Amino acid sequence: MPVIRIEMTINAPIQRCFDLSRSIDLHQISTSQTNEKAIAGKTEGLINLNETVTWQAKHFGITQKLTSQITVFNSPHYFVDEMVKGAFKSFKHEHHFEECNGQTLVTDKFNYTSPLGILGWLFDKIVLEKYMFKLLYKRNQVIKEYAESEKWKQVLSA
Repeated sequence: MPVIRIEMTINAPIQRCFDLSRSIDLHQISTSQTNEKAIAGKTEGLINLNETVTWQAKHFGITQKLTSQITVFNSPHYFVDEMVKGAFKSFKHEHHFEECNGQTLVTDKFNYTSPLGILGWLFDKIVLEKYMFKLLYKRNQVIKEYAESEKWKQVLSA
């Protein structure tokens, strides 16, 4: 089971970083390259405990749907989203937030299992792990960009 871990320090308050990370609207902005859209469940605003969202996106030339649910929620320090239905065999995405000297340390931990046994494992090693790292890193860069500027006001109500 691959584990992708990304740490990023953001010069913004912890609550702003936490809320931007669970913003459906900002998620769609950060994944524009895959044309990711929320099509069912929570489709805008901030997702909360036990809520689900179904995403539709194009990856590797194939339109796919994935439903995830917020299974753990401890504002503003931690939340978890887990796949309910989708192309992975499973995934668990942990979002950690820690206040450090006026900044926020954001740590993403993404555990996933691909389907198809050995074929899935090979695909992980050759393509998917690097692809997922880039996708998650880009998402965190967009969160940082919005959090550290006035752009956060475009997606969060004051």
